[in-house]
Amino acid sequence: MKKITKAVFPVAGMGSRFLPATKASPKEMMPVVDKPLIQYAVEEAIAAGITDMVFITGRNKRAIEDHFDKAYELEAELVMRGKEELLRILREVIPAHINCIYIRQTEPLGLGHAVLCAKPVVQDEPFAVI
Repeated sequence: MKKITKAVFPVAGMGSRFLPATKASPKEMMPVVDKPLIQYAVEEAIAAGITDMVFITGRNKRAIEDHFDKAYELEAELVMRGKEELLRILREVIPAHINCIYIRQTEPLGLGHAVLCAKPVVQDEPFAVI
């Protein structure tokens, strides 16, 4: 059996059940203690050996991409101020060996369609849906 290295995160939903909290911020970015919810899901995937995170996004989900992107200016500021522990935490958000791929679901056609949007990336390989 081939090792699973890709996980699909269908995060395109509107979050209407969490309104008004999700009006301006995606439900996946809602904090649980000190991290956004999606961070816990990605950490679980990494712990399971997943290296390619495929996020199926929709409108108003830019915060997810920003969260998993490098923050060069913030890192430079933390280095300049000697904030080593905060720098370590920031760099652990997404380890260097992890690939984040974002695919836009142009219409809200449900979970099955969201997973199908990942086909160009996962192709015929086994994958997880988280």
